[in-house]
Amino acid sequence: MKKFKKFYLEITSICNLACSFCPPTERQKQFLSVEDFSKRLDEIKPYTDFIYLHVKGEPLLHPKIDQLLDISHQKGFKVNITTNGTLINKNKHKLLNKPALRQMNFSLHSFDGHAGSVDKEGYVGSVLSFIKEATSESDLIVSLRLWNLTEDNQTNVERQRNREVLALIEKEFDLDFKIEEKVTPGSGVKIAERIYINQDYEFQWPALHEEEDDGRGFCHGLRNQAGILANGTVIPCCLDGEGIIDLGNINTDSFSNIIEGERANNLVDGFSRREAVEELCRKCGYRKRFGK
Repeated sequence: MKKFKKFYLEITSICNLACSFCPPTERQKQFLSVEDFSKRLDEIKPYTDFIYLHVKGEPLLHPKIDQLLDISHQKGFKVNITTNGTLINKNKHKLLNKPALRQMNFSLHSFDGHAGSVDKEGYVGSVLSFIKEATSESDLIVSLRLWNLTEDNQTNVERQRNREVLALIEKEFDLDFKIEEKVTPGSGVKIAERIYINQDYEFQWPALHEEEDDGRGFCHGLRNQAGILANGTVIPCCLDGEGIIDLGNINTDSFSNIIEGERANNLVDGFSRREAVEELCRKCGYRKRFGK
């Protein structure tokens, strides 16, 4: 039986921001019910131990995030949450000391990515305050992300935006170095016990209107990861935010049947030949990271 290292279980398709780097979903706005979440955990239990509570959407918007974490723990899952961090003060009581919560990733680049953002110092301060409290009381791992680099990331505006955030982090953790001097794109720098900062290049979500490449290459979709959108659509990877590669629906079929279906097998077999058989995969730049 396949074991996935990562399983993306989207609990809401709704986000409270409109970031330039993240195209809004065209799917129905919804929250996954506690009952359906529990059923989905039972379906995927044989296939993974680690769940990620997002594809699109902001997981901290879910009004019952604390109940979802409790159910995850009861069923033996470790949970990873990726959040923009804007709702951390409102929800920290639902997150602290939850044994299922393994890691939280804070997309700090969301602040400058969202045109309506105000009070950068207050925003970063609230995130840092939470992670200091959370890591002192548990074994939580934290990644602070600035995934907004460009290949020619040399403009004063871009550098200054990140410098403001990094300066706040350096001050809060009393660092004796500038983070930029230590970090390289795609890797992390440890700034405290179980707390890391990661900078990387901004990635493009694949979309059918993008230009198609030759289709050569490899991907780990359906090898070490899979996902289920809030509406029940099973997808091969976390970048299929619209469910274009619709492998089946968990509301009408079992997960085991879906991932053994023809479309799923064709995708996996194709990448075994270093060939992208799905149109969306041929328009995904992320695939090129794994070489030819």
